[in-house]
Amino acid sequence: MTTVYALAVPTRLSLDRFARQANLHPVLVQRYVALGLLDCSRDAAGNLWFSPAAVRRVARVQRLRSDLSLNYTAIGLVMDLLDRVDELESALRRSQARGHEPADPEVPGSAA
Repeated sequence: MTTVYALAVPTRLSLDRFARQANLHPVLVQRYVALGLLDCSRDAAGNLWFSPAAVRRVARVQRLRSDLSLNYTAIGLVMDLLDRVDELESALRRSQARGHEPADPEVPGSAA
């Protein structure tokens, strides 16, 4: 038996491979795409392709659905808000790394 070693993380995953990694049925993955909860690209043949990072995103969708019993519309809203929070936290970390202090809206003339 030959052992095969992965040399690199794939840059994209097919629908079937993504569904296996996410432990979901491919039809449910397609439903998440149709609802706008997952991003993917399509090739010329119409096949869906996912980034490896989408596995973490679908895990978040699953947690929101099972833990909080949110419907798909609410999950979309919560996911958008969580993405925005992530963006703001990243911007704050970059700003702090450059030595800028965050602005305090309560203090007139504070750093912006």
